[in-house]
Amino acid sequence: MNAWRLLLTRPAPESAALAATLAAQGVFSSSLPLMQIEALTETAEQRELILALPRYSAVIVVSKPAARLGLELLRRYWPQVPAEPRWFSVGAATGQILADAGVAVSYPCDGDDSEALLALPALARALAVPSPRVLIMRGEGGREFMADCLRGQGATVDYLPLYRRGQPDYPSTALLAQLDDQQLNAVLVSSGEGFARLRQLAADDWPQVARRVMFVPSARGVEKVVDCRGASAAALLAALRATPQPAP
Repeated sequence: MNAWRLLLTRPAPESAALAATLAAQGVFSSSLPLMQIEALTETAEQRELILALPRYSAVIVVSKPAARLGLELLRRYWPQVPAEPRWFSVGAATGQILADAGVAVSYPCDGDDSEALLALPALARALAVPSPRVLIMRGEGGREFMADCLRGQGATVDYLPLYRRGQPDYPSTALLAQLDDQQLNAVLVSSGEGFARLRQLAADDWPQVARRVMFVPSARGVEKVVDCRGASAAALLAALRATPQPAP
């Protein structure tokens, strides 16, 4: 029997999908979403940007919620995906959502971050045109580093915000109680923002929380860290298999 017992902290829909994948591999999980996704009301600016898609050299989709909500907006105004621009995603999981909807999308296979995408040869080719323009589909705020790098390469960058991130309200004892009550020995955190929220929620209990193995995007302040090298379920399962299981 698999000894891993994971706390999932992604937004509820993503945690539910991941829990099903883990269960099929014999991995127990429990969910405590640290963020919730709230779709933004459609605006005239959103409509203007989506109708102007063909003027862009590249569209970059930064997250799974951005992919889902971006596709909803796209379907309202385009019977089929326009031949231009080229589509890119930060990470394979986001790219798969686009690919499943019939969008020809490129993404790096060796990383799920801005740096990996910016190094992608296909993106460089898309920008190798006079006065390149890039549209970034995202939530409110974020990915400023990516935009700055693209501007440094001579591109004009526009943002299409599609959602905001909210924080569920939990009692201060909720995190450690769930870890202890369900005997969870590992925590999955999928973003720097989620990690910050985890520390905030743990408060004085952080030393006890941090003793669990953590599957995280970076090691900040964690005693036992495993780099999943990606945010997809496949990347997590590979990391679980490669990491020695805790004693029952």
